[in-house]
Amino acid sequence: MACYISSNQNRFYAALESGFGTVVAATADNRIPAIQLGVQHETVQGPRRDKTGSRTRGGIPSGARTRTQYQLGTYMTNWGNINAEPSYGPLIRGALGGVPAIDGGKTVSSMGSNNQLTFGTAHGLTAGQAVSFGGEIRFVAAVINTTTVELNAPFSLVPSGGSPLNPTITYSPATQLPSVSLYDYWSPSTAVQRIVAGAGVDKMKIKVNADYHEFEFSGEARELLDSASFSAGLAGLSDFPVEPAVAGLAYDIIPGHIGQVWIGAGPSQFYTLIEAEITINNNVDMRKREFGFAGPTCIAAGQREVGIKFRLYEKDDEATIGLYQAAKNRTPISIMIQLGQSAGQLCGVYLPAVVPEVPEFDDRNPRLEWNFSLSAAQGSVDDEIQIAFA
Repeated sequence: MACYISSNQNRFYAALESGFGTVVAATADNRIPAIQLGVQHETVQGPRRDKTGSRTRGGIPSGARTRTQYQLGTYMTNWGNINAEPSYGPLIRGALGGVPAIDGGKTVSSMGSNNQLTFGTAHGLTAGQAVSFGGEIRFVAAVINTTTVELNAPFSLVPSGGSPLNPTITYSPATQLPSVSLYDYWSPSTAVQRIVAGAGVDKMKIKVNADYHEFEFSGEARELLDSASFSAGLAGLSDFPVEPAVAGLAYDIIPGHIGQVWIGAGPSQFYTLIEAEITINNNVDMRKREFGFAGPTCIAAGQREVGIKFRLYEKDDEATIGLYQAAKNRTPISIMIQLGQSAGQLCGVYLPAVVPEVPEFDDRNPRLEWNFSLSAAQGSVDDEIQIAFA
């Protein structure tokens, strides 16, 4: 028997579910470098108004509805296995919904003006899909023809004819959201193990210029399973799933100050960003109020809200003044943020059309700062944000 349970003896896994709340056993590939998982499981208690002749509180009957909420934070790490999704890929799919597009890397024929990239054969790329060269990631702003695409921003080092691009995986929005299982295993094995089943990703946040690049996911779930109270039949399981064989978890995390920022109609590269936060809010309704059901029955996503808030130092250059003009005139601009600077350690977030809010002038510090409150991203159909790794 352990004297106590060390909070560092904790391992997390995330996997897509085949059906809402249907849990399958996790594999070693599902392990994520999470920082913390907070789960709140509570009974939804309605007040009792029966008069008992005393001030004693009556109990809640068994079978009352319950609510399970979770919040998980994880580091961004290197993409070690290019033949599979990053370990936190299921959570990003839970936030966006689309099946990721994997590109194994193509050979460049030429790089022309206006950021046009040409290939010797049909590229098969779609608008919003990512490409990568060297230590940079870019997105397809437009498909010119079967062999040529236009990128959202130029590469710092122009690829020459015959240059190979790096593999990428791009996550895009979709109308329907899949559910995710989150596994919370501890040592020793006799401790209480938990699974958050039927987790819907209601909110996702990406923080820029923190100590390390981090992702945060939160929302509600269908139920919380645990090894102490588990009974056969819950979440389609006959037994509580055993943790995969524990092995060393080798990965690299990326310092939070490393990356690039491209903003504007051009766009232009900005070197004055202080901090930023990209948010995805799915306005999820877990459909849990219908008569005859004790808990959530599916994930019903509402209107997707994508936005970014950021602070930067003011300069009197053309790009910074243009950003202010776009905010005042309510003109959409593109924003792309690259996290990392080495192949295999890149994440790109692309917002093709953001309407920036007029910035607040913050003069409390020695240098004037512009504070842009949450600025909404817009689009036509499921194209307001793309998240990619390379």
